[in-house]
Amino acid sequence: MIIRKRLLLGVFAIMCGCLCAVGQVKLDSAGRDANYVKSITERSIKIVDGLNINDGNVRNNVLNIVCNRYFKLNDIYEKNKDRNAIDAELYKHHFEFAADLANYVNDAQIEAIKDGMTYGVVPKTYKAHLEMIPRLKENEKLQILNWLKEAREFAIDASDSKSKHAWFGKYKGRINNWLATRGYDLKSEREGWYKRIEAAKKQK
Repeated sequence: MIIRKRLLLGVFAIMCGCLCAVGQVKLDSAGRDANYVKSITERSIKIVDGLNINDGNVRNNVLNIVCNRYFKLNDIYEKNKDRNAIDAELYKHHFEFAADLANYVNDAQIEAIKDGMTYGVVPKTYKAHLEMIPRLKENEKLQILNWLKEAREFAIDASDSKSKHAWFGKYKGRINNWLATRGYDLKSEREGWYKRIEAAKKQK
């Protein structure tokens, strides 16, 4: 009985510790350049404000998680000069981000944060494909969206905007090649899309 009580107390203590950890996220700004921290914070605020989080504590925690993610990526690229070492560290920490956010926001909000950190390329590109080829089948739409989200997972860990866009460029090429093998004439589809856009402008 005594042993059981001790075990229960131990579990309770661990649970309390976890709740405290989940309850407050500290900004990892110690030892960092003040201007750099300010820049990252301002960038992160723009992303988090789009979530319309009403709870101030939750908003602050989510903001700090996003800021800390930028700090973590910067540390990885600054401290590891070898490409293999960088990739290993990126993989090691990649899944932490979404897991940390999941303590405070839902899946849709996590998607919005990822899009915010990658310039909204996924929704913009997906929308463009749907408008360019209205006759896309449902399974084709899903494949395009899945590839764009896969590109985003790489882009979100990239070191700068150029590298982020390069990942999307790679996957856009894959999508275009795949659509071509399925019988879509992308040049013709694109020309038709541009004509529809111009016609819509004239009607306004």
